[in-house]
Amino acid sequence: MIQKLLLCTLLLLSTLTGIAMATEEPSYRSILQQTPFEIREYPALIAAEVTVSGERSDAVSAGFRLLAGYIFGGNTRKQSIAMTAPVIQNESPNEKIAMTAPVMQSPDPSGWVIRFIMPASYTLDTLPTPNDPKVRLVSLPPKRLAVVRFSGLVDDNDVEQQTNVLRAFIAQQKLTAVGTPSLARYDPPWTLWFLRRNEVMLEVTGTQ
Repeated sequence: MIQKLLLCTLLLLSTLTGIAMATEEPSYRSILQQTPFEIREYPALIAAEVTVSGERSDAVSAGFRLLAGYIFGGNTRKQSIAMTAPVIQNESPNEKIAMTAPVMQSPDPSGWVIRFIMPASYTLDTLPTPNDPKVRLVSLPPKRLAVVRFSGLVDDNDVEQQTNVLRAFIAQQKLTAVGTPSLARYDPPWTLWFLRRNEVMLEVTGTQ
């Protein structure tokens, strides 16, 4: 009985904290939905990002902390910026680790980029300047993305498996994948594993 009560309490706390932590997601137009897949068209977006090396889990944690520092007041105006979802990370094979800050993978001169998409009410001109030079504010062009959604904890094998599944779906739709996959995480780290929403995203070109 006590175990059941504890589990119910954890479920409630996880759900409530997940809702509180991430209220806004980037808007997009859904072109095709075929669960667990979707093809989306995203408009131009503004992001805060950093680059880091290291193992996937360690790097994303480091990157999250750097970006959280910026949105929780680590900027020239000491201004708080609303938290959004998801936290996005992808490999940055051509970027040197000079301006390191968040996200995945290991002792390679490349590194990983981690991003928070800024709330839609901001532009590059209206966002405060980060105090930490590792944090960059960037404009992202409009993109068409193919997405596969899955739950649970994530490791390198999961990303590889989901990427392969997504590439097969893209080929089935007679589209072409562009660039490297991104991993999007929508929930805070204390969310119970089976409630977590994750997505692997790949940019695509071609006629749907």
